Amino acid sequence: MRQMIIFVLNNLDKSADLLEAWEAAGARGITFINTTGIGNIRTSAEIANLPFYLSLKDILKSKHHHHCTFFTVVDNDNLLEKLIQAAQDITGGLEKPNTGFLFTVPVSSVYGMSSDNSITDNQK
Repeated sequence: MRQMIIFVLNNLDKSADLLEAWEAAGARGITFINTTGIGNIRTSAEIANLPFYLSLKDILKSKHHHHCTFFTVVDNDNLLEKLIQAAQDITGGLEKPNTGFLFTVPVSSVYGMSSDNSITDNQK
């Protein structure tokens, strides 16, 4: 079954390690974006003694990010488990606080991917 794996990594310094590990495991089409979460926005507002919505506006305009979010679609459980294990290894274990957040979502259709390693069911 095809799955999208989404991983929010808290330690930006480990981003390159994660990309390399996922690619070495066989993932293709990995996308990553710099992100921040509501918890970080609230904490920043409390530290600066600012109203939450004022700080949200400022943080959304800033270039400062707190996380890196990675995602890709995989078409087999073996690869999915390798990617999850790589995330566990790089973070030292997702059960530890402030390491990251990982989840998967079933994918029923995929369009626009093409290579020897891509998912092509909808192109038949």
